[in-house]
Amino acid sequence: MLALLLFAFACVRPSTVTPRDAAANATNERAMRGALLEARRGFATKFIDEDPRSVAAASPPSDVFERVHYPSPVGPLAAYITPRRGEAKRRPAIVWIVGGFDNSIGDDAWEPAPEEDDQSARAFREAGFVLMLPSLRGGNDNPGRREMLFGEVDDVLAARDWLSARAAHYGVDPERIYLGGHSTGGTLALLVAAGTDRFRAVFSLGPVADVRTYFPDLELWGIPGEARLRSPIEFVSSIRTPTLIIEGEDSPIADDVTLLGGARKSAPIQTLLVEGRNHFDVIVPVTRALARKMRDDDGPTSRIELRASDLSSAR
Repeated sequence: MLALLLFAFACVRPSTVTPRDAAANATNERAMRGALLEARRGFATKFIDEDPRSVAAASPPSDVFERVHYPSPVGPLAAYITPRRGEAKRRPAIVWIVGGFDNSIGDDAWEPAPEEDDQSARAFREAGFVLMLPSLRGGNDNPGRREMLFGEVDDVLAARDWLSARAAHYGVDPERIYLGGHSTGGTLALLVAAGTDRFRAVFSLGPVADVRTYFPDLELWGIPGEARLRSPIEFVSSIRTPTLIIEGEDSPIADDVTLLGGARKSAPIQTLLVEGRNHFDVIVPVTRALARKMRDDDGPTSRIELRASDLSSAR
């Protein structure tokens, strides 16, 4: 959009745009896009979705979620969002990316689940915040085909833009829209963070550093760029948004958090390994603690930090 506006402006008043201005504008556009999106510019993935889904997102209880569709580069995609409450005060919102590889959402977003494996992110809506759970391309009965953490970055950005445009309707503070996700959703959240600074803060639970961890023998990874452009380890140092990377110490991918922390350089990233927790039972205490932190995170920029001691009181 910025490029189109600059082009239109140049067409109306060409004498006002010098070569130096044009170079500066190009630099600003790259900065706004983020390192990941800039690296992906012009790259066409060869990922082939062998098993597209065709099951529509289930209808949620009306007092818990609305089922909506947000526009994306591949067409309208389903999402769940906390219903409008009608109160005057604006509240924080979080776009949460669920884990798994099917890019879909369903009734596990509201059905009861044991705390040791509750992946619903319900702590945020129970805290009174707006929770948006987007499905992604190729999931449910959505258009497009799954691209394994490639085009899905654009879908998450589209979900954020849709929510921002409807902030008044849902009572959202547009300056307090967060991003989070678990497992593959956590990995995707990191990739989005490397591609934009449009979120106030990013919470990544249980991500991998290198996408090849998920499918190490996939022949696709032999094609130059396919693995690199999906691997957070390659781009975390360029993240400009306050980002928390969290995993249970007993998780088989706990070392990935250490690797990502070592690659952050000066990026505003905090890492935390939670003692006595695994890849799944870490979710509830962490999301509860984050919800408490979000409530008080109302300054000019996010100052959320998370320590192990915060989790013991997250009830």
